[in-house]
Amino acid sequence: MDKLPKCAANYVPLTPITFLQRAAAVYANRTSVISGRTSFTWKETFERCCRLASSLRSLNVGKNDVVSVLAPNIPALYEMHFAVPMAGAVINTINTRLDAKNVSNLLKHSEAKVFFVDYQYVPLAHEALRLLMADSNESSLVAESSVPWVIVIDDIDAPTGIRLGELEYEQLVHDGNPAYVPYQLEDEWDPIALNYTSGTTSAPKGVVYSHRGAYLSTLSLILQWEMGSEPVYLWSLPMFHCNGWTFTWGIAARGGTNVCIRNTCAAEMYQAIDQHKVTHMCCAPIVFNILLEEERRQIASPVEILTGGAPPPATLVEKIEQLGFHVTHAYGLTEATGPALVCEWQAKWNQLRSDEQAKLKARQGVSVLTLADVDVKDLETMVSVPRDGESIGEIVLRGSSIMKGYFKDEEATSKAFKNGWFLTGDVGVIHPDGYLEIKDRSKDVIISGGENISSVEVESVLYKHPMVLEAAVVAMPHQRWGETPCAFIALRKGSLRDIKAQEVREGDLIAHCRKNLPHFMVPRKVVFVEELPKTPTGKIQKFQLRAHAKTLQISETAVNKRSPQITSHRSNYTHHQPQEQVLAMSRL
Repeated sequence: MDKLPKCAANYVPLTPITFLQRAAAVYANRTSVISGRTSFTWKETFERCCRLASSLRSLNVGKNDVVSVLAPNIPALYEMHFAVPMAGAVINTINTRLDAKNVSNLLKHSEAKVFFVDYQYVPLAHEALRLLMADSNESSLVAESSVPWVIVIDDIDAPTGIRLGELEYEQLVHDGNPAYVPYQLEDEWDPIALNYTSGTTSAPKGVVYSHRGAYLSTLSLILQWEMGSEPVYLWSLPMFHCNGWTFTWGIAARGGTNVCIRNTCAAEMYQAIDQHKVTHMCCAPIVFNILLEEERRQIASPVEILTGGAPPPATLVEKIEQLGFHVTHAYGLTEATGPALVCEWQAKWNQLRSDEQAKLKARQGVSVLTLADVDVKDLETMVSVPRDGESIGEIVLRGSSIMKGYFKDEEATSKAFKNGWFLTGDVGVIHPDGYLEIKDRSKDVIISGGENISSVEVESVLYKHPMVLEAAVVAMPHQRWGETPCAFIALRKGSLRDIKAQEVREGDLIAHCRKNLPHFMVPRKVVFVEELPKTPTGKIQKFQLRAHAKTLQISETAVNKRSPQITSHRSNYTHHQPQEQVLAMSRL
């Protein structure tokens, strides 16, 4: 049997590109994408992707070149998840909530060859590119060739004429070859996507996905979520989050319909659900609050929700399901191609009270099919903890959906893998029924509205304030965002005088952070203490601070004043800008 041949007939490298090719053949006339007044069929989407891939090749984009995209959930971003790998390149979707400095850092680190920018984000991209150009002039490490081609994605329904450089997305699609033959993948271990765990440092971690991992993870999730054929999927989850948890590729695999909305607000979501008969959506728990608070409405037919991020409170799950939604909780991280655990529902749980069901749904669950194994271990001994729901250890994973590694960071890659396991950095327990539950995050990552915030980075900014002696940042419960940063500050001696001065300094510190961080990372609360609690070795005891933060509340007035809306800002930036401001670095 060892001598049986391996040939083109019985071995084809696994890649999500085949999902689109099949959709165009099997579901040719089904609606693939809806956005405002625009809609396409799967045959049209395949042709558009071929045209775009052809145009990318004409720009000398080839194998392993990085193509970055800064855009909300629009048809162009969806199409690029196929078109970019069809050109042999690697797609890098950038978080639209980052500031110019962070975007510039990602472009530099990824060495993006092409940079697609939605018209609404042209001002942000303009500043990011200016910083990149300035960096290239000051540093010998950044060559002129590292500045990417810049291509604006204009509004497909009502073009604005906004430009940054000479090229525009629809023009590239129009000019491309509809008969283009997609890049023939030879090794399924080749990279397909580059996603950043955090774009907020000078040395961000770039997570690399393989074609094989993306393909298997996609199949795993559509099977485990029991997504039938012809789903109508609402894009309430940003596609820049782990490539939309692979559902960018998964909806094609099921011949479904992608309903794209620019703004994750209640009005747009409820309208899309009613108008297009939405059946599925993914989101962070923050979206539950939006649906409950902004415009609560009973939906006509059930909608399946796959949620991840900070574990949703059981009461929140119960409230959202009363409107007609059905919640499945998942746990994942960028390094695991999105969801790694899913809280699979068991029929016997249907007999339980609704509050008991909600508690079970809030657990993180069991491994997705792509994973070979998941466990909770004592990292010192690598021995599994007892399955008693109480013994704590670190969650570890292994399987085909785990990343290839961190881009340009062999040391971090080596640290992430131990004895054949990927170390998540998250602490949890295993219940007797085999379901996992997170108890803490050893990395002190704060998940606010589905966004990961590094407490260390916020602390580093706070330490730059001249009045700060010590700083520690932990997660604080927030009724809208799930959790949000809370800063505990010890001021330099002599600076803490009276309550009035303390209030002023809280405002000063928040303003200081706003000048140096994206707004979603800014602490919503500053607590002044004489001294931070420490161990005998001088390590700050954050568990005490977390316990304190859980007792704090932000008034509704403060929430309304400070909480940013999850919407895309409208831009007044137009093509009438002086030529010198349109950036010669577009090279087109």
